[in-house]
Amino acid sequence: MFTGIVTGLGTVRAIQPLGAGQDMRLVITTPVAEAAWADTATTVLGASIACSGCCLTAIEVGKDWFAVTASQETLSKTTLGTWAVGSRVNLERPLKVGDELGGHIVAGHVDGLGHVVSATVENASTRWVFEVPHGLAKFIAPKGSVAVDGVSLTVNEVEGTRFGVNIIPHTAAVTSFATLKPGDAVNIEIDTVARYVARLQEFR
Repeated sequence: MFTGIVTGLGTVRAIQPLGAGQDMRLVITTPVAEAAWADTATTVLGASIACSGCCLTAIEVGKDWFAVTASQETLSKTTLGTWAVGSRVNLERPLKVGDELGGHIVAGHVDGLGHVVSATVENASTRWVFEVPHGLAKFIAPKGSVAVDGVSLTVNEVEGTRFGVNIIPHTAAVTSFATLKPGDAVNIEIDTVARYVARLQEFR
């Protein structure tokens, strides 16, 4: 489990197709200047790491990097299939019992892809509007929570299949929002509570 509070920005260092090219090995450089990533060598092999909202398993670890394998299913259902060397990655280590829950409960299981519609400066922040598939839109509610590329955000408004959020300068500076632009795809994870409430409604 994660909280959607990004603790560092990583960078894709290397990409290696595996087998028939359906799976992929990714090497991600970690920001050693950030306390949570000062010495990645302490990370246990097999540990879960949220990479732009996608929970991946560390299969190899170095002092300032770690490697993961992404399956064809993951590559086809998330933005990982479009990553290239140099792509920026939002990183978060898993939640420990007793840790502060600063965002909301995030599983690292991407539900689908959304797209950036617009980014408009609004006072001291930026209003971002995203569009999601119809099947996901029903799970997103005003003042509810949603994870966008692994970042826990509060929904301001919802209109059809579009929703808006405000991003303050600090969030933009420490996440991949600084490099996003209209048309870009993003990983969307709906709120776990919304998922189960909707499921229960099917049996009423």
